This record gives sequence, structure tokens and C-alpha cells, in this order.
Amino acid sequence: MNPNSSWWDWDHAAAVLPSLLLDGFKITVLATVLGTLIALVLGLIVAIIRRSAPPLINAPVTWVVEFIRMTPLVVQLVFANLVLSQYINSTLAIGICVLGVHYTTYMAEVYRAGIDSVPTGQWEAATALSLPRVRTWRAVVIPQAIRNTLPALGNYAISMFKETPFFVVIYIPELVRVAQNYGSHNFRYTEAITLAGLIFLAASYPTSLLIRRLEKKLA
Repeated sequence: MNPNSSWWDWDHAAAVLPSLLLDGFKITVLATVLGTLIALVLGLIVAIIRRSAPPLINAPVTWVVEFIRMTPLVVQLVFANLVLSQYINSTLAIGICVLGVHYTTYMAEVYRAGIDSVPTGQWEAATALSLPRVRTWRAVVIPQAIRNTLPALGNYAISMFKETPFFVVIYIPELVRVAQNYGSHNFRYTEAITLAGLIFLAASYPTSLLIRRLEKKLA
């Protein structure tokens, strides 16, 4: 029996693994880290706006947040690439920005929940001490809100990591795209796709355990 006719070929597995790790995984991690940073910063800004801004500002921000959250990430990637590729040469930069903005809408809700969980007495104490509004947010509210929301924010970062394969629709060579390219060139998809899935599992599962441990520690 020809070994190449079996469902699994170790030679192909060994051949595709370096490109998956060195090329695809590197892009996937980069997109996740930068996308998470964008979402963390913008999410906090959006949460503060929705919590304290006047209706004239709050209403359009709320509409934009709901629109982004209710439309598929794949559609946003394709649309942004069509529009922004005329001005931005890097498809990866477009993908990272779209991913970060998309998850901004979810992390903003997490931040809002964290802000609402700050005891009323903390706000009253800051008012009694005549603390400026900016200092109240910076020194009292935000530190407590972030501490309360770290596990949820971490879970969204893991979700972002697992959604980077959607970059395939705008031809970014992340992990799954590299696996598909290998399969199309060598007519062997099983090894490449399986290894890509195992790499995702090996990266996300230990991280989820750490977040679960952090959640118990903060509880």
C-alpha cells in the first residue's frame, strides 16, 4: 500500500509545520496582540463616553457600537479592505484595525459592567473629597473597574485569537491561510489543517486556564 494514499502523512506534517509556526502563527499572534490593545483602549473610551457623556454625544456613539456589533466580522473585513486599501497599503494593518474595532464594542460593554460594579460609596467619597472628575475616573473608578473585568477581557482576547482565520477573506497569510496554501500546492489538506487546529488549541487552552485561575483569585 502506498503510504501517501493514507489519510495522514508524517512527511507532509513535518514539511508544513515550520511554515505554520514561523509564518502563519506569527501573523496570528501579532494580529491578536495589536487587535487586543486597540480594543482595550477604545473600549474603555467608549464605555466612559456611554456612561457619562451627554445624550448629543452618547446617542451616535451608541448607534455606531450597535451597528458594528450586529454586523458580521467577515463583512466588515471585506468592506474595510475595499474602502481602505486605496489609502493603506498593508492589508494586515486593515485587518488588525477592523478586528480591534469590532471587539471594542464587546469590551466596552465589559468595561461598563465593571464601572457599574464600583460601589456607590466610592463615587460619593470622591465627591465629598472634591476630587476633580478626571481624577475620580483615573484614581478611583477605572482601577476598580479594570480589576473587576480582567477575566472577561481575557476571554474576549482569546475569542479574538480564534477569529483571526476570518482574515482569509482578505488574503492575509495567517495560520489557516498558510495551511490552505500548503494544501492547495501539495494536494494534502489533512496534515496542514489538523496541525493549524492543534496550534490554536495549544495556544488558547492554557491561556483560558490562566484566565480561569485569575477569575477565581479575583473573586
